[in-house]
Amino acid sequence: MRRYEVVHLLSNGDIDDFSRLAPATRAFEDSFASLAHGALLKTDRGMVAIEDILPGDKVKTVTNNFQTVQWRGAMSLVPNAAGQDPRMGKLTPFSADSLGIGRPMPDLMVRPSARLYHRSSTLQRVTGHSAAFVPATDFIDGVNIIEVQPQTPVQVFQLGFSSHERIVANGVEVDSQNPGARHELGLRGDMLEIYLSLFPHINRIEDFGMLMHPRLSMHDLDFGVGA
Repeated sequence: MRRYEVVHLLSNGDIDDFSRLAPATRAFEDSFASLAHGALLKTDRGMVAIEDILPGDKVKTVTNNFQTVQWRGAMSLVPNAAGQDPRMGKLTPFSADSLGIGRPMPDLMVRPSARLYHRSSTLQRVTGHSAAFVPATDFIDGVNIIEVQPQTPVQVFQLGFSSHERIVANGVEVDSQNPGARHELGLRGDMLEIYLSLFPHINRIEDFGMLMHPRLSMHDLDFGVGA
């Protein structure tokens, strides 16, 4: 089990928060953990670190201008925790300019499962999609981008809006919280009910809406970042 922290916007505009123990599985953790503390996003009050962004704040999105944050999830990534999948204790750091000029700027630390927006001609040719959200782990090259295990717990965050959004953290486009279709989430019965209880602004899985772009793995499709 793992403790998940939730801050969410109420219908009257107030903010409520709670923490809850829930399963330490990929479906839960990937929904709560994308950006490590310190990631900077543009809001209507300037650049703000993700840990200081609250529901009700307006964050600049790539395609829909400023959108209101409905939900912020957080959890502590704990290295070497007994019984956990080793990937749950890892982070992927992107050093400044490792993805191109100003991408990121400054350095950006994400979970390996964080999804980065990616376009390529090969992607278009192989899948018919001009762009996709690709796991950060697919960008690891062992030189400029690596995977690390922190020595102490690190707090990681994710933001949720009324629909799936592309947001920019330190100059890198990533996606907001959305579990995708029910079959992709892979939860049923009581497990699905526990999952939905962590998203008070949602009544059913379909209320998350459609993904803006597909989520694909470059390794599965056998095309490279620079294609």
